[in-house]
Amino acid sequence: MIAELQIENLAIVRGDRLLFEGLDFTLQAGQAMSLTGRNGAGKTSLLRAIAGFLRPAEGRISFRGPAGLLEPEEARAGGLHLAGHHDGLKTNRLANDEFLFQARWTGADAAGIERARAALDLDVIADLEVRKLSAGQRRRLSLARLISSPRPLWLLDEPLAPLDALHRAGFGRMMSDHLAGGGMILAAVHDPLPIPSLSLEVGA
Repeated sequence: MIAELQIENLAIVRGDRLLFEGLDFTLQAGQAMSLTGRNGAGKTSLLRAIAGFLRPAEGRISFRGPAGLLEPEEARAGGLHLAGHHDGLKTNRLANDEFLFQARWTGADAAGIERARAALDLDVIADLEVRKLSAGQRRRLSLARLISSPRPLWLLDEPLAPLDALHRAGFGRMMSDHLAGGGMILAAVHDPLPIPSLSLEVGA
């Protein structure tokens, strides 16, 4: 299980543009960190690099468990969730079918599935096609796998943006519970997270 994320001297280039360089930080179990910075500074690219979808130009991304350094492939395979700005949902499916597909793909059991249904109020939208959901409803659906198949590191890209006040508060409680259980959260944000967090400006 991932207990620490370490970023050392990281640089990311997209096309011919250097987004940032020399980035260093450590995130440990029970901690949250807000990534701030202007649009295009590289916050999303950093999350994608940590998840293994983008190769850094320089530097190192390391994952540690209780017994020491983890192999990156092993850590990523079962140790993190990336909830991106684009939800990646299949629009022609019913919301319930899409939820079950995502949950089972990421290893959820029956208890996790029911826990996510209740936590994110999914029964209300279960019989609607994904393409008919509001932006907030789609975000709840895409966040459900965080609860249904728990993994220690949450990589979140503007997770609260489309949520209403009620569901922002509810997701804030989920984040607090995740940290209390030894989880970690790294979130690209424009608005402050509703939980105590460290802050790092990207591309400063």
